[in-house]
Amino acid sequence: MEDEIFQSQVTLQVLSTKKVPQSKGAQDRYRIILSDGVHYIQAMLATQLNSLVDEETVTKNTVVLVEKMTCSIVQERRLIVVLEVQVLGTPAEKIGNPTSLNKADDTPAPAQGTSNSSTAEPPRAQQPKPPGQPQRTSSSGKSNWHPIEGLSPYQNTWTIKARCTHKSDMKTWSNQRGEGKLFNVTLMDETGEIRGTAFNSVADDLYSKFEEGKVYYVSKARVNLAKKMFSNLANDYELAFERNTVIEECLETTGLPMVKYNFVPLVGLEEIAKDATCDVIAIVKECGNVSEIVSKATSRTTKKRELTLVDQSNYSVRLTLWGKQAEQYQYENAQPVIAFKGVRVGDFGGRSLSMVSSSMMSVNPDMDEAFTLRGWYDSEGQSSTFQAHSRGGAAGASGGGFNRSQMRSLLEVKESEMGQSDKTEYFSTRATIMHIKSDNIAYPACQNESCNKKVIQNDNKWRCEKCDQSFDSPSYRYIISMAVADWSGQAWLNGFNEVGQMIFDMSADALMAKKDDDEAQFNTIMHRANGATYNFSCRAKQDSYNDTVRVRYGISRISKLDYKEECNALLDLLNTPWASRPAA
Repeated sequence: MEDEIFQSQVTLQVLSTKKVPQSKGAQDRYRIILSDGVHYIQAMLATQLNSLVDEETVTKNTVVLVEKMTCSIVQERRLIVVLEVQVLGTPAEKIGNPTSLNKADDTPAPAQGTSNSSTAEPPRAQQPKPPGQPQRTSSSGKSNWHPIEGLSPYQNTWTIKARCTHKSDMKTWSNQRGEGKLFNVTLMDETGEIRGTAFNSVADDLYSKFEEGKVYYVSKARVNLAKKMFSNLANDYELAFERNTVIEECLETTGLPMVKYNFVPLVGLEEIAKDATCDVIAIVKECGNVSEIVSKATSRTTKKRELTLVDQSNYSVRLTLWGKQAEQYQYENAQPVIAFKGVRVGDFGGRSLSMVSSSMMSVNPDMDEAFTLRGWYDSEGQSSTFQAHSRGGAAGASGGGFNRSQMRSLLEVKESEMGQSDKTEYFSTRATIMHIKSDNIAYPACQNESCNKKVIQNDNKWRCEKCDQSFDSPSYRYIISMAVADWSGQAWLNGFNEVGQMIFDMSADALMAKKDDDEAQFNTIMHRANGATYNFSCRAKQDSYNDTVRVRYGISRISKLDYKEECNALLDLLNTPWASRPAA
C-alpha cells in the first residue's frame, strides 16, 4: 500500500524552498514545503533536481506534478525525498490555507549530536502512520528503507536497499602502522550513491557477499565523512563495514533501484572541469590494441586500451580503459553503443576521458538513448566527419591529441609558419624517424615521482636541490631530439620520457645501463629505432636561443601505426564529399 502511494503521481504546490548548508565543496541540497491545499509537509529535493531551483524553474507557489518520491522513518520522523517532478505552472498566490500535518513541522527538533561541519541533518516532517497501513520489512526485521541521500552519522538504526554498481579487487596496503587488505563497493539507490569499504578480516567475510549488478539490504555499518581523495562520488559520507554489518541479497523482482545516468553530449565536455566525472553514451567508432605503460606512481606495468567515441553532436573523444577492463574488452570488431557512468574528464588533447575505479560501462544498454544513438549511426553517422576538442578552442585543432582530420605534411607546417605567432599552435603529422641524437639522450633526475628535476652528482651521492634530498643513484629520464621525414621534407622534433619509452620500448634507466655496460649493443638499439613510422601530435612554439629566434616542434603524443585503423580511416574518407569530387 505504502509503495503504491509513493509511486503514484500527485499534484502539489511548493510553498517555499530553502538551501540546506553543506560543507565546503559538497553538493547543494534543498528543503521544500509541499502543500495539497489542505495540509503541508516538509520534504527534501533529490540533488539531481537542484537545477530546477537554481534556474528558478521551481520557486515559491510553483505547482508541480510529483511523479516519484520515497519515504523512510528515521528516529520516528518521516523523511520524504522527491525524486521526479513535472512543473505545471506558478500562480501568483498560495492555494488554500493549508495547515501543518504535525506541529513538529513548525518547530523542528534539532539534530542529535554536535558537529563542527555544517552538514547537520536537516529537520524532517513528522507524519503519523495511517491506521492499518503495513510497514515494509526485510528478512532481518528492519523496516522502512532509508534513502542513501539521507544517511549521516546522526542515525544509528537504518537499512538501505541499494544496488552494487561496482566492486573493487581485494587490495593490500602497507604503512608505518602495519599492513592489511581492503576492498570497496559503490552502492546506489534512487536518491544517490555511497562508497562502502571493508578492511582485513571484515573484508574476507564480506567480499564474497557482494556481486556487481545485484541489489542488497545493508545495515549496521558506520557512517563516516568521505575521504574525497579516494572517491569521486558526490556524497559527503561513506560507509565503513564492521564485524556486525549485515549484508542480505534482495530477492524481490519489483521496486529495485536502477542505475541512473545524467548524460553529457561529447560536444559539452569542454564545459566540464578537468578531473570532474560525468556520464556519456556514445558509439565506439574505433578500438585500439592493448598496450602497456609504466605507472609513474607505482613503477608497475599497466595495461591500457584506447577507444574513440562519437555521438550525434559530431564530436569525437578518446576514452582509456585500464587493467582488466582493457584486456577483457571483447568488441574489437564491432561498434557498440556503450553507456559510461562516472568517467573522469582530462585535458590531454583538449578533452579526453578515462575510466576510474568507480566507473561503470554498460554495452548496448536497454534504454531509449541507446536505441536513438544506434539508429542515427546506422543511418547517417557512419559517413559523418567528427571533430575533436581543441585545447586552444579552435574547432578541429588537435591540441595534443592525434586528430586525423588536421594532419599536415612537414612542408605544410613550415609553409604555413606554424608557431611563429605569440601563441602555441598544434598539429598532427605522420613521419619516419631518420636519426636520433645519442649524446645527452637522457638526464639524471630526482627519484621523487612529483619532481623529475635534474640531480647533481656530489661524491657518491646524487642531490636534488629542489627537494633538498640526496640519493644513491638517479632515475634517468629521456630527452629526445630526432630528425623525422615524410614525403614532403624533414624536421627536428623534441620529446621527453614517454616518447623515449615508446620508441625504445624500455626505460631510460635500462638504456643508460646498456650504454655503460655494452656500447656496441647501445648503438645497435639506437640504429634499430631508425626507419620506424609513427603518428605524432605536436606543438609549434617560437623559441629564442643565443639571440636567435626559431620555431621548436615538441611532441605532445606519439603512437604506433594501427594498420586496421588506417584502413578504416581511408574507407571513411571514401564516404566524404572529398571522394565524390570530379577529377581535374
